[in-house]
Amino acid sequence: MENTCHLFNESNPLLNENVSGSEDKWNIKPRKKLVSPFVLRNEFFLFAHLFLFLFLLPFSALLVSGQHWDGVIVTQADYQALRAIKHELVDFRGFLRSWNDSGYGACSGRWAGIKCVKGQVIAIQLPWRGLGGRISEKIGQLQALRKLSLHDNVLGGPVPWSLGFLPNLRGVYLFNNRLSGSIPPSVGNCPALQTLDLSNNSLSGMIPPSLANSTRLYRLNLSYNSLLGSIPVRLTRSPSLTILALQHNNLSGSVPDTWVGTGNSSYQLQILTLDHNFLTGAIPVTLRKLSLLEQISLSHNQISGTIPDELGTLSKLQMLDLSSNAINGTFPSSFSNLSSLVSLNLEGNRLDNQIPERLDKLQNLTVLNLKNNRLSGQIPATIGNISGISQLDLSENNFTGEIPDSLASLTNLSHFNVSYNNLSGAVPSLLAKNFNSSSFVGNLQLCGYSTSTLCPSPSPLNLSPAPAEAPKHHHRKLSIKDIILIAVGGLLAILLILCCILLCCLLKKKATLKQKSGKMGAAIGKTEKAVPVAGTEVESGGEMGGKLVHFDGPFVFTADDLLCATAEIMGKSTYGTAYKATLEDGNQVAVKRLREKTTKGQREFESEAAALGKIRHPNLLALRAYYLGPKGEKLLVFDYMPKGSLASFLHARGPETTIDWPTRMTIALGIARGLNYLHTQENIIHGNLTSSNILLDEQTNAHIADFGLSRLMTAAASTNVIATAGTLGYRAPELSKLKNASTKTDVYSLGVIILELLTGKSPGEPMNGMDLPQWVASIVKEEWTNEVFDLELMRDTPTINDELLNTLKLALHCVDPSPATRPEVQQVLQQLEEIKPEVAAGSGDDGDKVPPTAE
Repeated sequence: MENTCHLFNESNPLLNENVSGSEDKWNIKPRKKLVSPFVLRNEFFLFAHLFLFLFLLPFSALLVSGQHWDGVIVTQADYQALRAIKHELVDFRGFLRSWNDSGYGACSGRWAGIKCVKGQVIAIQLPWRGLGGRISEKIGQLQALRKLSLHDNVLGGPVPWSLGFLPNLRGVYLFNNRLSGSIPPSVGNCPALQTLDLSNNSLSGMIPPSLANSTRLYRLNLSYNSLLGSIPVRLTRSPSLTILALQHNNLSGSVPDTWVGTGNSSYQLQILTLDHNFLTGAIPVTLRKLSLLEQISLSHNQISGTIPDELGTLSKLQMLDLSSNAINGTFPSSFSNLSSLVSLNLEGNRLDNQIPERLDKLQNLTVLNLKNNRLSGQIPATIGNISGISQLDLSENNFTGEIPDSLASLTNLSHFNVSYNNLSGAVPSLLAKNFNSSSFVGNLQLCGYSTSTLCPSPSPLNLSPAPAEAPKHHHRKLSIKDIILIAVGGLLAILLILCCILLCCLLKKKATLKQKSGKMGAAIGKTEKAVPVAGTEVESGGEMGGKLVHFDGPFVFTADDLLCATAEIMGKSTYGTAYKATLEDGNQVAVKRLREKTTKGQREFESEAAALGKIRHPNLLALRAYYLGPKGEKLLVFDYMPKGSLASFLHARGPETTIDWPTRMTIALGIARGLNYLHTQENIIHGNLTSSNILLDEQTNAHIADFGLSRLMTAAASTNVIATAGTLGYRAPELSKLKNASTKTDVYSLGVIILELLTGKSPGEPMNGMDLPQWVASIVKEEWTNEVFDLELMRDTPTINDELLNTLKLALHCVDPSPATRPEVQQVLQQLEEIKPEVAAGSGDDGDKVPPTAE
C-alpha cells in the first residue's frame, strides 16, 4: 500500500529518488579547460529528456495498447473508494483480478468496467459478471460518478445511502439482483439523475417521495419487488418522468388523481404500468392530462367504479390494460376516438350493456379482449371492419343473436372466442373451419361449429293428401303397479350397463398401469438410460398429483423426481422463471415455470404444448416434457445447456477467455439455421429473439430457446410480451406500435445478434444515446469501420478482414429500418455459408443447407 500511495504524492518519492540517483551518477566536475555554459546546459537537457522518456515509458505503452486514456492517474480518494468497493464484492469468476494493488492502471482501461475522465471515475459497468456480496457505502466518494451499471448479478444487501451524495450521477442500473431493504430517500438528492432501475430485486418498504426531487428523472423502474404503501403523489407531478414502472409489488391505496400540471409545465409521461398490485379506488380522471401516454396497465388490482370517458381523449394511447379488476358501468363510447390504440384488454371486470357500434374507427386495433364481463346485446357487425384485428375474445358474457358474417372476413384473425354466451344460429362456415369447438361451446342455440352440433336442415313441405284414418284399437290402460314395475326394471337395466362399463374401464386401466410400470422398471434396470421412440408421449402422475407428459428425450423421470429435484434459479422473463434442476440421479434439466395467470386453459395449453414437443432441430432447444400441477402450476422441461446463454458467454466471461472468429461464426450460422427452420418448416415467428434466448451446449453450438411460447399464453399476455420484448435493443422499429411480430422483425433481431458477435458490445447499453445498430452505422459512415470490431477479432485482421466486412454488411442489411428492405432468414443463412464455407461445412447438416436463390 505504501508504494501505491506514492502515486498520489505531489513530491513523488520515486521521482525524487531517481533524480538524486541521476545527479550522483552523472555528476559533472569542472575540467581544467574552461567549458562553455551553453555546452553544460545542453548536456543537462539531454539527461533530463532521457530520464523523462524512461519514466513515461510505461504510460506510453498503455496508450499504444489502444486504451483511450487522458494520461491522468486516478485520484487518491477514488482509488481508495474502488478498493473498498472491491473488498465488499464477492468475485466468483475473477473479473476483478485486474483491480490490483497498483493504481497506475485504474484509469488507463486496465481495470475492468472502470472509466475515468481527468483521474476521476465516471462509470462503473460490470453487468452479467456473477458478482456477489454488497455495494459499499464508499461509493459515495466517487464524486464524478455518472453511471453505475451492476445489473444481472447476485448482489445482496441494501441500496447504498451514499448514492445520494453523488451530484453527477445520471444512471443507476441495479436490476436483476438480490438487493433487499428499502430504497434510500437520499437518492432523490441527485440533481442529474435520469434513470433509476431497481427492478426484479427483493426491496421492501415504501417508495420515497423524495425521488421526485430529481427533476431530470425520466425513467423510474421499481417493478418486481415487494414495495408497500401508496404511490407518492409527488411523482405524479414530475414534469420529466417518461416511464413509471411499478408493476408486481404490494402497493395499496388508490391511484393518485393528481396527474395535472401547473403553469406551463410539459408532462412527458408515456408509459404507466401499475399492474399486479393491491390498488383500489377508481381510475383517475386526471390521466387525460397526460396527452403523450402510450401505455396504461392497471390490470390485476382491485380498482372499481366506471371507466372515465375522458380517457378517450388520449390520442397517442397504444395499449390499455384494465383487466382483472372490479370495474363496472358501460363500455365508453369515447374509446372510438383512440385512433392509435393497438391493444385493449378489459377482461375480468363487471362491464355491462352493449359494445358501441362505432368501434370500427379503431383501425389500428389488433387485440380486443372483453372476456368475462356482463356485456349484452348483439355483437356489432362493425368489428368486421377492423381489418388488422388478430385476437378477439368475447367469451363469458351475455351476448345474444347470431355471430356476424363480417367477422369471417378478418383475414388476420388468429385467436377467436365467443364461448359461454347466449348466441344462436349458425356459425359462419369460415370461422367454424379456422377455429375449434372450444371457441363456440356454451351457446346452447349455436350450431354448425362441430360434427355434433350440425344445424337442422329445413323439412320439405308435405303436399300429399292426408292418409285415411287408421282403425282405432282399444288397449287396456296400464295400472300404477305396472308402471312401477317397468320403471324399476329399466333402472336395474341401466345400472347393470353402467357396472359393465365401469368394470371394463378398471380392467383397461389396470393393464395400462402394469405396462407402464414394466417399461419404467426396464428403463431403471439398464446401465444406460432408455430413449423412447421419437414422438411418443408417456403420461404419469406422482404422489403429489398433477400430470407429467413426456416427449422423446435422453432419459425418463417421474413427476416426483422432477418436483423433488434440487433447483437453482437461472433467471426471470416475461414468460416466467427458469431453473436449473438436478434430479436425484444426477441428471440436469432446465425447467421453466410459467406464470399461472398468463397461460391458456388446460385443454388449449396441452394441445399447443403437444405441438411444440414434436419440433426437433439441432439448433432449437427441445421441449422434453411438461407438468400440470393440481393447483394450476405449469412447468416446461428442456435440455440443460451447460455454457448458458450467448449473452453471458459474450459479456460475462473473464479477461483470460477469448472467443475467436470461427466460434462466433459457428454460433451465427446455428442461430440462422434454427430460425430458418422455424420460419420455413414450422411457420413460427419467434418474436423475442435476443442473445439471452440463445443457449450454448458443451461444443458451443447455438440452440434457440423460448420459441412458440406465445402459443401457450393468453392473448393479452402474448401482446404484453411483444410490447416489452425489445427493451434490450433487439426489437425492430416497427414493433414500437405493438404490431404483430413477423419474419422481418425476427431477421432484425438476428442482425442485432450478429452485430453483437462482431462488436462484443451489449445492445442493452446505449452508446452516446444510440442503440447498437445506429452506433455501428455511424462508425461505418465515418469510414472508421475497423473501430467497430471487437479487439479480440482485430488480432487476426489480415486473414479474416474480408469475412468481417462481409458479415458486417450483411448484419447492417438485416437491421435496415425498412422491413421490406431486409432479407428473409433463408437468404441470410445462404450468405453466411458463402462468407465462411469451411465453418458452414463443419457445423451444418446436409439437410439444412440452403439452396441458392436469385437475388
